[in-house]
Amino acid sequence: MNFLAIFLGGGLGSVTRYALGLLIKRLGFMAPFGTLASNVLASALLLGIIATYSNAIEGSLKTNPWLLLWTVGFCGAFSTFSTFAADTLSLFHSHGMAWSIGNVVVNVVFCIATGWWIWSAMQPVQ
Repeated sequence: MNFLAIFLGGGLGSVTRYALGLLIKRLGFMAPFGTLASNVLASALLLGIIATYSNAIEGSLKTNPWLLLWTVGFCGAFSTFSTFAADTLSLFHSHGMAWSIGNVVVNVVFCIATGWWIWSAMQPVQ
């Protein structure tokens, strides 16, 4: 059951990433912005889910098919390190070192900042 959940989530995540990339291109932005958007959104969703279930029974993230569908499957396929790497190298060849380094910095900072913001917002007030 867990493998099926991950399979279905991965399919949904990859199709969603593709659709988001097409939308970003239609809006007139270049490819790295689609990758950035999918990575930031996937980081927010993943950290939101983990924050929500962080106080759950130990190990539930590894055994609950619905959590596996959304975390490992959907978020794993919706975010993409390989496309990020390809976009960064493409930027290096087409726009130079500054653009490629900027892409790395923006992706890392935005993903971690968004994840931290979502995680903090989901934690109970003490």
